[in-house]
Amino acid sequence: MQDEEKSDVVIESSTGFPPIARHDARILILGSLPGQRSLQAAQYYAHPQNAFWRIMQELTGAEGPYQQRCDALVEYGIALWDVLAESVRPGSMDADIQLESAEANDFAGFLAEHRQIGLICFNGQKAARLFRQIVILDDSAMARRNETLPSTSPAFASMPYAEKLNRWRSVIVGS
Repeated sequence: MQDEEKSDVVIESSTGFPPIARHDARILILGSLPGQRSLQAAQYYAHPQNAFWRIMQELTGAEGPYQQRCDALVEYGIALWDVLAESVRPGSMDADIQLESAEANDFAGFLAEHRQIGLICFNGQKAARLFRQIVILDDSAMARRNETLPSTSPAFASMPYAEKLNRWRSVIVGS
């Protein structure tokens, strides 16, 4: 009886956010899909243990309330988005993203409108893998430089913060 009850549970799809970007963005940072805390707060990287905003404060001066941090990224030339527009993912772990339900964001349209983006950074291995697996772009869009950076997620605790910061700095600053 318990197994039958479990099979009736329907896990809803998570839907991502629109991009944070200005027309003259030079760098695009991509996560996989917002986690539960981010979805609840309607903010990118809302989990208090996620190092993304801490790193961005170090690199771009992004601090203060959420909108002020987003504005600082835009001023620095950074666009922020996720690879997926939607997917079933129970919880917040990237490993739980169900690929068969994954829908990519419209990168062809986005990159056509943001022609100055010369660098696409992936916040972790999962974002990079998802992009390569499900995003289809023409050769000119794929010609942009790609960098996979260490995940800022608290789930990736094997790399110390200082090392993550240095890796992000080496790619973002000066790009």
